Amino acid sequence: MKKILISDKLADDGINFLNEQAGIQIHIQTGLSEAELCEIIPEYDALLIRSDTQVTANVLKAAKKLKVVGRAGIGVDNVDLAVAMEQGIIVMNTPDANATTTAELAIAHMFSLSRNLPIANQSVRDGKWERSKLVGAEISHKTLAILGFGTIGRIVAQRGNGLGMRVIAYDPFVAPEIFEKCGAEMVDLDTLVKHADYLTLHCPLLEKTRNVIGREQFAMMKKTARLINCARGGLVDEAALYDALKEGRIAGAALDVYEQEPPRDSPLLSLDNVVFTPHLGASTKEAQVAVSVEIARQVVKYLQTGEAINALNLPRLSAEELKQAQPFMNLAHILGKVLLGLIDQPIQKLEVAVFGKAALGKIRPISAEAMVGLLAGQFDTPVNRVNVENIAKRQGIALVESQTEEAEGYQSLIKITGHCVDKSVSLAGTLLGDHHPRLVSINHFEIEVVPEGALVVTRHDDKPGVIAAISSILGVSNINITRMQVSVADENQLSMMVISVSDPLSEQVLKAVCDVPAVQSARQIVL
Repeated sequence: MKKILISDKLADDGINFLNEQAGIQIHIQTGLSEAELCEIIPEYDALLIRSDTQVTANVLKAAKKLKVVGRAGIGVDNVDLAVAMEQGIIVMNTPDANATTTAELAIAHMFSLSRNLPIANQSVRDGKWERSKLVGAEISHKTLAILGFGTIGRIVAQRGNGLGMRVIAYDPFVAPEIFEKCGAEMVDLDTLVKHADYLTLHCPLLEKTRNVIGREQFAMMKKTARLINCARGGLVDEAALYDALKEGRIAGAALDVYEQEPPRDSPLLSLDNVVFTPHLGASTKEAQVAVSVEIARQVVKYLQTGEAINALNLPRLSAEELKQAQPFMNLAHILGKVLLGLIDQPIQKLEVAVFGKAALGKIRPISAEAMVGLLAGQFDTPVNRVNVENIAKRQGIALVESQTEEAEGYQSLIKITGHCVDKSVSLAGTLLGDHHPRLVSINHFEIEVVPEGALVVTRHDDKPGVIAAISSILGVSNINITRMQVSVADENQLSMMVISVSDPLSEQVLKAVCDVPAVQSARQIVL
């Protein structure tokens, strides 16, 4: 008999499913403190949670029989994933179960904004009949602009197509064929913002997406445009949004998420052209049922068959295999991060080739770590070598692997190539002394780089004075150069330079480097 503890409220459908399973016994105890959970957890094989239960290191170490933690929903900030892996406990979530519900709320907000529904409702309740004042706008034939094209964004696109809208979308991590399949035109961010009649946000909140819609973007938008955010508070600069709405630079906004929740002191609350909801994205009966049933099915399947669906931390190597592969996995991870910093288009295919000593073991953990380096931090859910293949597949990224036991000139070598629509970027790296990673080539440029800290990578004309000009800009900006490597010029008289700097460059300093006349491109990578 397998025992399952449910420590947060789950929909009855999920509980009923569990009760119907042979060999499964469930107990429901909610509102437990850490100490209370530590006391009872040793007798359970599985733990089902939502966001309230804190599955700490102490809880996991006390869980002598625990095999799996199931999170009904997406976020797992309340679970110590590292300790769970150490203890051999699988953690799984339900990343897509509430996608339809969130997408439908965005569509509902679009209608609400277009026809002034909240104001019209209150007007009638107040005894008024203001038909001429509340003239709205049609949605058909308008441009629906989607920022973030994951599962939710794609559902929004399908709904928009059904409404007769032109659908455009931006997501730098989704392959072009995914946009085409979903009936959306792939555009860059500026084009998205400029052409939007309705701009709806469906991307995760990351450091680089914080305030992704701010004053600069509002200045580009149509005066008739409307903004919808059912994704994450912090994606929109709320002060800039207030000014844009107050000054008539855009027509309206609908918000389900906020920088601070609830938004009690927000000046946006004083505006009539904003529709508010209290973070209802996943709040439908169907979504609550879906996440409850889905996590119940996944946990039972794992307990009965060992198949881990949507696992976030499943170990795939023995301790000895991991020890041998870890240095190469670390190198592959670094190469993936460097590739992310060098590429400016969605990747359709990632090639991972390993040579020499790196090719003597399993290649999949190495290629998986390369993909983790490329994709980690770009999504709401954690990305690791367990789930990265599924995430890459959803983004339309194919993986091609190869192994060769000989590595010309090196004991070991890993080469990764990212293929985009109209270009490719290749990187190669090796290990010195089996543990010290080195980047040894970028495309056709041979250049030895210690891949750590902040790196500035330039491609420039092979002319006197270029290095001095860049060094001067960094010096004036109080940026210390710790290392500098310059390649031999190619047949086009272009060279590549990689500068290790003491501190990351600001956008202004990086732009100044880009503006040096002989510099063809300059990109910053922070490792």
